[in-house]
Amino acid sequence: MQKPTHMIEFETMVLGRHLRLHSPRPRRSTGHLDTSAYILLSRLSMEGPMSIGQLSEALGLDTSTLHRQTTAILAAGLVERIADPDGGMARKYRITDEGRDRLDAERAGSIDGLERVLADWSAEDVAAFAGYLERFNTDIERLDGRPWPRP
Repeated sequence: MQKPTHMIEFETMVLGRHLRLHSPRPRRSTGHLDTSAYILLSRLSMEGPMSIGQLSEALGLDTSTLHRQTTAILAAGLVERIADPDGGMARKYRITDEGRDRLDAERAGSIDGLERVLADWSAEDVAAFAGYLERFNTDIERLDGRPWPRP
């Protein structure tokens, strides 16, 4: 008999596959955000302007990776570089109106897809699943030391 953790490992792998297969592909013509842009814009929209160092600490990514990612979203007009509002030396990235609009549209599409998948679930099951996902993520964040801000 397999342990439940074996089943969780398998199902999270399959979930990751589904998310990659069915998430919109980054194509300039359709305006979809790639995964890194979606994550960066989500974080900036929740926390406000952040420097490369702050993003590196928050996301656990090295600065060279973040430089590539921020350069791409800067060139796309989704963020802008500004002086540190607190007077620090580092310049910070702030989401633009275009970035917020694109993030909101992408999020609405994701929510619509989830609602189609969960259409036959009871409201109680959807709420329980959401609660378990939040608990699972916050426990990972606690162990990793990088909590994600929640609305």
